[in-house]
Amino acid sequence: MADRDPKKTELDAGAHVLSGNLGKTVQRLRKAYNLSLSELSEQSGVAKSIISQIERNETNPTLATIWRLSQALDVSIERVLATATEEPFLEKLSRADTPLLVSDDGKCRLSIIGWIKTVEWLQWYDFQCDPGGVLESDGHQRGSIESLSVLSGELTVEVADRVEVVGPGESARYRCDGRHVIRNRGTTPAHAVMVCILKAAVME
Repeated sequence: MADRDPKKTELDAGAHVLSGNLGKTVQRLRKAYNLSLSELSEQSGVAKSIISQIERNETNPTLATIWRLSQALDVSIERVLATATEEPFLEKLSRADTPLLVSDDGKCRLSIIGWIKTVEWLQWYDFQCDPGGVLESDGHQRGSIESLSVLSGELTVEVADRVEVVGPGESARYRCDGRHVIRNRGTTPAHAVMVCILKAAVME
């Protein structure tokens, strides 16, 4: 993946939630627990002013902020983000609104195209890597699996002492609960789709 700490970095990477019902949901849950803004702020570590802005839908909080609020309210992120009604669902995200992660060397870019509600267990990205680019990642939780499907160019995947070269139309699937590295050793840019299953069954 794109981050050394797979969950925290993504949560803090500036991925924003666009949900008209988010503020109402947070306010409803806070009042259900009979919490004041100050009390929820103290329990969550989120500034009182930020919570107030969220409830008024005046800001798009990061996933990290929503995570802290969900923990303080003792509910899942999915429930916090859930819509208030069962209306038909169709969502479009523009390129400008799609969160982007960049590797340390600046040569690898991962657009977060996965659904925000699945971030705790399923993440997927549009991955582009310039020649010479290196994406080094520490391990995710035990049993996690990553799948890399190359659309163009060529990428090398390194997992422990295993190395595989993946070309156009090919996919590599591997355990990502240990350090893993993706490199572009070629002379042309590479483009791939990356999916990470964070709660896969443990493989012995």
